[in-house]
Amino acid sequence: MGEQHRQEDSSLKGTLVAVMLLGAFLVLTWVGVFVLFIARS
Repeated sequence: MGEQHRQEDSSLKGTLVAVMLLGAFLVLTWVGVFVLFIARS
């Protein structure tokens, strides 16, 4: 039972890291587009 709990925790940590990376990518993309928009106007 303890082993399964540990595996679940590491799986959740991996999911959290993946979501954080995806979120960071989206934020950086939006910031880049915003900077381009400001620079062109």
